[in-house]
Amino acid sequence: MLHRANLTEFLARPGPLIRLCIANVRGSSPREVGAEMFVRERGLHGTIGGGRLEHMAIETARRMLSGDEIATQLDVALGPEIGQCCGGRITVDLKRMTAGDIEQALDRAAADEAAWPEVYILGAGHVGRALADLFQHMPVRTILIDPRLEELSLNRAMVEARNSVLPELDISIAGPGSAFIVVTHDHGLDFLLAQAALARTDACYVGMIGSATKRAKFESWSRHQCDAQLAEHLVCPIGAGGTRDKRPAVIAAFVVAEVMARLTSAVADNSTNRTAWPLFAAE
Repeated sequence: MLHRANLTEFLARPGPLIRLCIANVRGSSPREVGAEMFVRERGLHGTIGGGRLEHMAIETARRMLSGDEIATQLDVALGPEIGQCCGGRITVDLKRMTAGDIEQALDRAAADEAAWPEVYILGAGHVGRALADLFQHMPVRTILIDPRLEELSLNRAMVEARNSVLPELDISIAGPGSAFIVVTHDHGLDFLLAQAALARTDACYVGMIGSATKRAKFESWSRHQCDAQLAEHLVCPIGAGGTRDKRPAVIAAFVVAEVMARLTSAVADNSTNRTAWPLFAAE
């Protein structure tokens, strides 16, 4: 995956580096406990939230790199005195990394990626490829699916691409809490795939490209072909809350925001022992 590959390359470079990690948070903060970044004399990877706090931490790390200091800690009040008005207080641990520390950082990155939710983009046309371009930068596992090999060959995003003649099977084997975005070249196929995703009842998000008219047709089709009650959980049109612009890149930007809002809400809900994903949580 792109994210861990970048970290692996950064950590493998020769020369010393410092790990910065948020150890404690009191009140409001730009990042959570455990957020980490890595600092070299020339180069950074990750973020602990930006702003003056991060600038101070990077300066401290660079001073450590120029000397012999192994570890230190910053305890910073976020307020007018540093020009960062979150209002809380943050403790940041800084430590010169050993070979063992680097191995542990890579293990954490691998574990994080293994837990990422899956996003299935069903259709590799203009909108599908635009979605893949944006999702490749998100903390998700993205799978772009199309039976048309020629369309898949146009994809340049660092995501998994599947030339599948039975995308319904891909839907059936997806992990629980996955997101499904149906953007194929055929309205009939759109209906079949949307219904297959909805029928799982454990999806975090099911969206289908189209208009209010297309949604009405899907609801009518559902009443005659399958469980019509599931249709109320379908997001269609997708990304429509932000704009009427029909350009693929613009549609993709609003859809990614829509999906990530649902996925991150699901993660937060799951961490507090709620068992229902947001798609069906309101019932």
